Amino acid sequence: MDKTASGCSGLTEFDGREWHFYHADDEERAAFPSLGDALSLHGEIINDNLMSSLLRVCRAGRIYYVKRYKKRGKQLRRLIGRSRVRAEWENLIRLENFGVPTVRLVAYGEQQKPGSRQGVLIVEEIPGARDLASLADAGASELADAAWVDHVADRLATSVAAMHQHCFVHNDLKWRNILVDEGAKPGIYVIDCPTGREIESHLLRTALDRGIVKDLACLDKVARSALTKSQRLRFYLRYAGLVKLDPAAKRRLTRVLTFFDGRE
Repeated sequence: MDKTASGCSGLTEFDGREWHFYHADDEERAAFPSLGDALSLHGEIINDNLMSSLLRVCRAGRIYYVKRYKKRGKQLRRLIGRSRVRAEWENLIRLENFGVPTVRLVAYGEQQKPGSRQGVLIVEEIPGARDLASLADAGASELADAAWVDHVADRLATSVAAMHQHCFVHNDLKWRNILVDEGAKPGIYVIDCPTGREIESHLLRTALDRGIVKDLACLDKVARSALTKSQRLRFYLRYAGLVKLDPAAKRRLTRVLTFFDGRE
């Protein structure tokens, strides 16, 4: 691994290079040798928009996703602060540091030239993984299996609690950004959080609390129609480390349940 210490443990500072390897073996270093090569890769187009494109490519029998950013970001991020691509790779590293399962980051980088807005990150595919939203949309049988749901909810509650205990909010914690692999007791993986951030200042505790409520509300948005009330309650109790709801937990749950009222 190619890691250079910075003020946040496990993150990297630029050292004049455009291209960095993270969890990359020799084959991967040869397959993705530079930022220029990553920008010119061809593969299956998964999506493409004004901000970024996502390709699926195969190298040495393994599948990778190549996310290429065309702009620094939206609004103020277009001009100042860390770029969206940098936020995404740094947040993947943060999740790993928190003990939250996520995709394996192979390589990343962005151009440092004046006026440049291009950046890339490459992650390895998790074999057989599906996102929870696609399972819900398809009416998958797994969601009717109480033991499967219980296992996934327990894993997910542990991961979300770990993020929030580290004062980190995902900011887009929707079912489409939760992957599960195959099997009766699947692993879960939290992905795709370029807007996630750590909120450590005591002056921003209100913002942290709101971010936590938003994360939980995003998860519950699909859960309302896909799971029972008992399953949703058990998830929250596991997340909060409670046996039963106390007054503070009831107040937070009320905020979670009403978070999107009037917003959509």
